[in-house]
Amino acid sequence: MTVSPHFFLYLAVMAGVTYLIRLLPLLFVRKRIKNRFIRSFLYYVPYAVLSAMAFPAIFFATGNIISGVLAAAVCITLGLFKRGLVTVAAGGALTVLISELVIMLI
Repeated sequence: MTVSPHFFLYLAVMAGVTYLIRLLPLLFVRKRIKNRFIRSFLYYVPYAVLSAMAFPAIFFATGNIISGVLAAAVCITLGLFKRGLVTVAAGGALTVLISELVIMLI
């Protein structure tokens, strides 16, 4: 396996950007943030990023996009009913299993 000549440049840029994103707030924000809008924004950022990364993968991680759509619907429904993370994940996995079995029979 050969390494692209630009690999280490890309790696350095990625490491620099990742480091700066974590370093800059530590350098410039010395006091506790009191602004309600900024605090609310910072509170929801991890959830938004996780959702943006995980949600598209739900549809394409299964053998068939239909099972992914069904699992997403079940997970969203269970989440709206305030079920725990383990229950939501198990419900989604069980939905994929059952829907894949049904699709194979059809």
